[in-house]
Amino acid sequence: MDFMRQAIVTKYHGPTNTRGSRISATTESGLRHYYPYDHALNTERNHSAAAQKMAEHMGWDGTWRGGAIPKGYAFVLNDGALFTVAPDTNR
Repeated sequence: MDFMRQAIVTKYHGPTNTRGSRISATTESGLRHYYPYDHALNTERNHSAAAQKMAEHMGWDGTWRGGAIPKGYAFVLNDGALFTVAPDTNR
């Protein structure tokens, strides 16, 4: 496994009796960190911020892209594309 090319998956965790809302950021290797939910930011920005903090923690740099998935967001490194999808002009 190329540890420099792992995706980061983020997930929202609601508040409990002892903790406020937070976002978890998890790497493919299973490393997970939790970051407080910043209510001054919208949902997408909270997930992006958590992924950015995880990437910084891991020492991963580069341009990242992300999007919603069924249970949160996924972020991938945009450097060194493995494939390209051409737009469908028949729509």
